[in-house]
Amino acid sequence: MNTRLLKAFVVLAEKGNYALAAEALAISQPALTKQINLLESRVNLALFTRGRHGTALRAGGVRLLPEAKKVVAQAELFLHHAEQVAKGREGFLAAGFGLSSFYFAPECIAQFRAQYPGVDITLEDLPSAQQYDMLQSGALQVGFVRVPPAKPLSYHSLVDDNLVLVTPENNGLSIEGWLQKFPLLRLYPARGGGLDTQTTLFLHEQHIFPGATQQVEDIQTIVALIIAGTGVALLPQSVVHIAPPGLNIVPLSGGATRWQVGIAWDPRYDDSVRDNFIAIAKGFAC
Repeated sequence: MNTRLLKAFVVLAEKGNYALAAEALAISQPALTKQINLLESRVNLALFTRGRHGTALRAGGVRLLPEAKKVVAQAELFLHHAEQVAKGREGFLAAGFGLSSFYFAPECIAQFRAQYPGVDITLEDLPSAQQYDMLQSGALQVGFVRVPPAKPLSYHSLVDDNLVLVTPENNGLSIEGWLQKFPLLRLYPARGGGLDTQTTLFLHEQHIFPGATQQVEDIQTIVALIIAGTGVALLPQSVVHIAPPGLNIVPLSGGATRWQVGIAWDPRYDDSVRDNFIAIAKGFAC
């Protein structure tokens, strides 16, 4: 059933006049008459009577009018939702983030949600390498990752991050001294491949050889072990934002201490929600 015919039926029933109904529908009176005649032939029922005092519903028309109104309202609601989805104002966004975006990724999400409250969002803590794969498979729409990623992914750089040495206290030891006195706490490569590679590059560049190494599952455990005085760690500077007070942060220098963090996506997928999010992320000031 063509919803235009039902809308013509509803409007004519409300106006009670072909001229007024045609004007409201922005069509000619002959076109409206044709639509009503076609609808009546479809339902095999006369819906209106025409007289000197206008147009009135027949008994069958009175009976069908409430259902016609429901269908027209539902069709208009569907078209409204379709427009919102097409413009990226409604839908779903799956985003990933990592250690270096622990602070600003949720801020970007908050700004996006404020502007697009009709979008459902998930944000998952994932290593960059896993995000690259999920972006290409369509499991993620955007990812806060180390950049640049490999093709076919596109990206936009957002911030720089750098390594710092995090220790339990400030006792004047050199970096080499800390790494000889305490075990170096490191994430398992599968959990933090980018940080693990960055740590290795820095140690090789500085010709530093830790006395002992302990692998840990997550950043929270690393921080807890440092607080307990059982280890030190090379961590992203951005993690300091969530670290408890009292930890000693030692700045580091060298070419292997810095990297870029940005937002990545797969341009092979068309996605208005994702594109709106990217626009907000690009304007995010950190």
